[in-house]
Amino acid sequence: MQVTTVGIDLAKHVFQVHGITKDGQVVFNRAIRRAQLVQFFTKLEPCLVGMEACGSSHYWARELTELGHDVRLIPANYVKPYVKRGKSDANDAEAICESVTRPTMRFVAPKSEE
Repeated sequence: MQVTTVGIDLAKHVFQVHGITKDGQVVFNRAIRRAQLVQFFTKLEPCLVGMEACGSSHYWARELTELGHDVRLIPANYVKPYVKRGKSDANDAEAICESVTRPTMRFVAPKSEE
């Protein structure tokens, strides 16, 4: 199955990633350690990647863009309405994945290293 959209819930050591296909089928929703994130995305075909905008998201946006992925950063308060159940990393990653596909969503431009 071809993953088209991935939502990442960033944290200090373990990130939650949620990936779906074009028709919305969930391919994975799993935890990945910080050191394994780049290797994980190297194996994926270029796709749309969503993250909540925060200090470290700009770094990860630059890293994943270099791998050919289309990375979009979303303000955290715009993701909150898409959380379906209680607050957890898995539910947050799913909500990010859902919100990044919305046509009217506003995004934050990733900052350069400078």
